[in-house]
Amino acid sequence: MTFPTTFPMTFMWPQFLWLLLALPLLILLYVWLLRRKKKLALRYASLSIVREAIGKGQSFRRHIPPLLFLLSLAAMLIASSRPFAVITLPADQQTIMLAMDVSGSMRATDVKPNRLVASQDAAKAFLAELPRNIRVGIVAFAGTASVVQPPTLSREDLVAAIDKFQLQRGTAIGNGIVVSLSELFPDAGIDIASMQTGRERQRGVAIDQPAAAGKEKMPFVPVAPGSYTSAAIILLTDGQRTTGVDSMDAAKAAADRGVRIYTVGVGTVDGETIGFEGWSMRVKLDEETLKGIARNTQAEYFYAGTAGDLKKVYESLSSRLTVVKKETEISGLLALVAAAFALLSAGLSLAWFNRIL
Repeated sequence: MTFPTTFPMTFMWPQFLWLLLALPLLILLYVWLLRRKKKLALRYASLSIVREAIGKGQSFRRHIPPLLFLLSLAAMLIASSRPFAVITLPADQQTIMLAMDVSGSMRATDVKPNRLVASQDAAKAFLAELPRNIRVGIVAFAGTASVVQPPTLSREDLVAAIDKFQLQRGTAIGNGIVVSLSELFPDAGIDIASMQTGRERQRGVAIDQPAAAGKEKMPFVPVAPGSYTSAAIILLTDGQRTTGVDSMDAAKAAADRGVRIYTVGVGTVDGETIGFEGWSMRVKLDEETLKGIARNTQAEYFYAGTAGDLKKVYESLSSRLTVVKKETEISGLLALVAAAFALLSAGLSLAWFNRIL
């Protein structure tokens, strides 16, 4: 059972919140005791002598320990109702797949020294910023896609794989996504060839669980987009898909698995004409598709028009992927706050007045 309040907090046992009504009664009791003491003090021959003995500072300070004790009680009562709140916590993400474009268009020099080198440098800087307990795998795609480094904790192996990139023709963005998914879910039976025939699209899903020996194949049940928090894909590309699995179909496969795809568009939106070995072509950034991939998987799109922008994008991604906002019970935190207030109240009372409250 949850109980929404005007604050961004819910409660499992909201009935205990009624106990907070005791706090105003305690305040009234405290005021009554102060007035009672004041009446007793009037029996002295001169009230001014009493006030002078107490001092203005002492008069103010005597209210601080009871106030702290009251706050301690309030925190304990709220904790007893088992509150939940959306807070930022370290992510339990274990694996990140970098799907990086190595098509011929990455030789364009609108991002200095060229798009490929800039993306390699930014990716290596990104790896240096990630916590060492996060596994990273690398998929390179052009006309086809392949795993150049399975998920590993070794940053040295990852950097070596990035340095070995070779430019190729074609841009199969969807293949890069699907191969990344196959690494994240090795037992899911992901098949690029069948996706290209459209069999998965006819079923409305992209991946099916493989059947165990002697058992009937179980249909895959999609989950909420963005709900899988143990892995993510970072897709970096500078162009439009020219071959392979449809990009949006591949994005749907990721969304059905709950995997977020953070897309990074590198290069200029207007594009650039490049030539190589007797051919030339104009390479343009398909921002709409990259935005759609990110949107459908509950992730974000980033545009990087320069090498500096690209490094900033990766820095931003590093911070996003190492923390997560989730609804968490905070009873323990409130109990700790209550204990701190109680100890502070008792300590100040002993230090100032040689008594506990």
